[in-house]
Amino acid sequence: MTASKGDSFWTSSSSRRALFLSTSIALAQVIFTTSLPDGFEDANQFIAAMGDPKASSGTISGSQQWGLWKEDPGPRGVTLDDYQSTIAKKDNVAPAGWNFDTDDWWLEEHGLIMESPAYPMPAGKYVVTGARTVTTVLTIDEPSKGGGGQKWSLEKGTLYDVTHLPCRSARYHPLANKKSGSCLPSAAHKSDFPVTPGAKMPEVDGCTDKDYAVIFLIGVEKEAAVST
Repeated sequence: MTASKGDSFWTSSSSRRALFLSTSIALAQVIFTTSLPDGFEDANQFIAAMGDPKASSGTISGSQQWGLWKEDPGPRGVTLDDYQSTIAKKDNVAPAGWNFDTDDWWLEEHGLIMESPAYPMPAGKYVVTGARTVTTVLTIDEPSKGGGGQKWSLEKGTLYDVTHLPCRSARYHPLANKKSGSCLPSAAHKSDFPVTPGAKMPEVDGCTDKDYAVIFLIGVEKEAAVST
């Protein structure tokens, strides 16, 4: 489905449902057609990751923290148009029940305000894919002693290969010289959305932002499944 930027798409609930369904269908198709390795069980989750797209391994540091959405944040999101009425005027609690942090918030590629993923990414082994050509096992190590971060590695492919390109996400904070509450979704421009697959997420006045890759997590190691 396509829509012109700035048109009635933004106020169409049926259009928003179609967006949610497109991601869910893509993930469901991958799960349905993929045989998991021995020792893994099905999952339907999403990873927010940072790192060199060409890398097959790296370290998750404090400034590049990875997060985990245990359920699709899209259907639980709020449009930019609805920010004031359904979040700001509701003590920063979204209709789905998640808390909005005015100094640390997320947008996705269609301009939906999303709940934050859970941090840090739990250590373990996961079957991941970008729903394109590569499905592989991602290993996340326990945090190293002394605050050295967590090592991650892919059995095959690169971070780019397991990134679902149509999904884009970014995390927004106030600029260093700005006071708390100066970076808000109300400053975002609806005309910047939707974002082209693979492109950088838009800047928002008063904010600094970090782009994150979105990875489909379709399998978890059975022992780890109990804790995640």
